Amino acid sequence: MTHSDLAADAASAASVPGLLLHLAGPLQSWGGHSHFNQRDTAPHPTRSGVIGLLAAALGRARQEPVGDLATLRLTVRTDRGGVLLRDLHTVGGGLPAAQTVTTAQGKKRSGDTGTLLSHRYYLADAAFTAALTPGPDTPPGLLTACADALAAPRWPLYLGRRSCPPTGPLLIGVFEDPLHHLIHLPLAAPPPRERAPAPEVELLGDRPLDHLPLPPELRPSDPAEAAQPAGQLHDEPASFHPRSRSHHARPVFRRRYTPPREQWAGHGIDHLKRLAAYRAQTTPEGARR
Repeated sequence: MTHSDLAADAASAASVPGLLLHLAGPLQSWGGHSHFNQRDTAPHPTRSGVIGLLAAALGRARQEPVGDLATLRLTVRTDRGGVLLRDLHTVGGGLPAAQTVTTAQGKKRSGDTGTLLSHRYYLADAAFTAALTPGPDTPPGLLTACADALAAPRWPLYLGRRSCPPTGPLLIGVFEDPLHHLIHLPLAAPPPRERAPAPEVELLGDRPLDHLPLPPELRPSDPAEAAQPAGQLHDEPASFHPRSRSHHARPVFRRRYTPPREQWAGHGIDHLKRLAAYRAQTTPEGARR
């Protein structure tokens, strides 16, 4: 797909319904280049992780195709970036040789190599708001099915890894013009200190972000920069099959803006109350659920 196609797709997505999700928990871990004993995390939710979350909510087995879910477009707002946390795991220590971890060749490790170390990274106390919008090839009814599944998931949901459950319901609602609401929804972070400059918030998308409905008073970053990829991420899922899991590279686009002070809603119940008030103001025109 060419850049002009991406831009046209992004512009057309602004006027169609989409899902808004709240992704927050004590720990999150969105693997980017994880392998063997080094399990990293991206600083934000990945396409693979969010699409896998939808597949779990729908009750799909790992060997089922993900082509329809992969047609959805993802835009993420970083409310709280969290703190990077490293957790050290040991496996197989102190066991007789016959009970240590089996190697790829089916053999047992000797006593001095029987203990395996695993470094696992997490985002602690992070919070994100994500918008899922349909692409041109998204099947009719898929967004509604995903919204129903997120409200009553078939399987437990987690934020990247099974050890990372969310703090509460993930689904904020189904909204008309979801990218507008992504910009204006209350932020799950404490307000900036008095007299301190208001911090910027970053948006990341898999399509150009130069067409986002950002009013000038929010001091948005240069749309020309947001129209060009800021890099690539290897998180486009092709298959979740346990024996043939694979991903492709995809472009990532970034844009920043400065929310007004009243948009910072705090943590926990304070944020949830502000979300409820926002939804009450936008129903029925803005939110369907």
